[in-house]
Amino acid sequence: MKSGKLTDSIQIEHRTDAVNDYGTPTTTWRPFASVRAERIDQTTEEFMRSFGASEEEAVVFRIRHLDGISNADRVLWHGQPYNISQVTPIGRRKGLDLRCTRLTE
Repeated sequence: MKSGKLTDSIQIEHRTDAVNDYGTPTTTWRPFASVRAERIDQTTEEFMRSFGASEEEAVVFRIRHLDGISNADRVLWHGQPYNISQVTPIGRRKGLDLRCTRLTE
């Protein structure tokens, strides 16, 4: 993996569940790591769902290997949150491909 191809900066966030002052469970996202990434693929598809038509944007990022990333995390890219739907290792601790999706209405 050549460092010259890692042109995008992304932030990986972990989910944190807490209880607010009123006793209601809330979900917050805390920063885990800021890394350089290569955008491998970016597509947008339209789907018919029960509530009508919706678009799904899928992006694949390639990053250097980092322990602790799972499907429960999310990626912030250009201020937009993307859910990580698949984490694919590259080689032996060489890198990771993160397949992420963002749902828009």
